[in-house]
Amino acid sequence: MRIMALDVGTKRIGVALTDPLGMLAQPYTTVNRTDDKGTAEVIVDLLQEKNVVELVVGLPRRTDGSEGPEVQQVRKFVDCITEKWPGPVVWYDERLTTAGAEQVLVAADVSRAKRKKVVDQLAASLILQGYLEYKRFEAGKTSFSENEE
Repeated sequence: MRIMALDVGTKRIGVALTDPLGMLAQPYTTVNRTDDKGTAEVIVDLLQEKNVVELVVGLPRRTDGSEGPEVQQVRKFVDCITEKWPGPVVWYDERLTTAGAEQVLVAADVSRAKRKKVVDQLAASLILQGYLEYKRFEAGKTSFSENEE
């Protein structure tokens, strides 16, 4: 049961995948973004090849939580994917994930040239890991307090 996450940018799309059990997020690849339809076909091929059951897409909301034109571009791109892939799509607030990924790479002393190649994959991995943690938290919630009898 693999889950895939996308960090959709204007030039590149970071892709992350879970392990086959759907528990751990791992950076996978970066796809150069050309035209929406052609790039969507590349993503659909990956979804099918990796037997993905759920797609998580980062929404680049503004820091105040509102949606700008970037969000509409991402939604339009994902529409091209869902025309050919019938699985569920989950939207995930990805504010500052690319910045977080950049900080991780700087802290790891990764060169600027290497950072450019992997920052989008790492951002997608952060989106996916956040989503997995959210799912675990939601699954662990109950409607009553543990102290109640």
